[in-house]
Amino acid sequence: MWPAPGPDPGGPSGLTYAGILVRLAPPAVDGPHVLGALRQLRFTGWLGPEQQGWLVAVASDGGGSVAAGRRGVLEVAADLATRLGATLFAVRVANDRQLVLSVWADGKEAGRYVSDPSHGLRDETVLSDPLGAEHADAFAAAAGRPEAADELAEVLAEELDSEDEIESERLTRVLRLLELPDWLVAASSLPRDVPGGPRSGEFTRLGAGRPGLAGQVSGRAAGVLRSRRRPPPVVVDPPRADPRADYGLW
Repeated sequence: MWPAPGPDPGGPSGLTYAGILVRLAPPAVDGPHVLGALRQLRFTGWLGPEQQGWLVAVASDGGGSVAAGRRGVLEVAADLATRLGATLFAVRVANDRQLVLSVWADGKEAGRYVSDPSHGLRDETVLSDPLGAEHADAFAAAAGRPEAADELAEVLAEELDSEDEIESERLTRVLRLLELPDWLVAASSLPRDVPGGPRSGEFTRLGAGRPGLAGQVSGRAAGVLRSRRRPPPVVVDPPRADPRADYGLW
């Protein structure tokens, strides 16, 4: 199955998509190494061409499992970072109401950011304040743009003020600040050409780690199983309001 990133049925309107941006560092981290690792993980999605010293892998399902072992895009990124010793950014946008960034450097997670930990949860005690903006310095350093840290921190700390604001706008600002390929925000157009990005023919399409027609068949079969096995939550223990606090006083 090749689900196109998009809004969840019955949920808030907005796009859902995810991707991994891998910083190239030949000879240990180059296109063939990244592709080989994705194939071993039985990844389903697209691997784009090199741009600005980065490779971008777009997941076929922005919020679901896209590799073996109940791996979502964050788990795939963690495995790639360990296997390759790579610097990379994992990005997930959910319904354009939540942005998740997980950044890895030298094989270790440098920090994780969630714009609204309460999104998609029925627990009203979970706070909606952005979580992880303090990692802006580490994120900017990983991208080779340490001078952008202060402005990045401001962008990450902002809360959406209205339904008219979307997380894709925040992500665009983040990618441009860090000089990363910003066409990722248009990834929902795949398998067609990506507006402002590569043409469809420049991508390598994988289904359960296999290219071509065999990959399409394998991808559909794997998609049926993976749809029943959701990846772990992005925040295991989200911040909650103190039930003893009397907010009415304020």
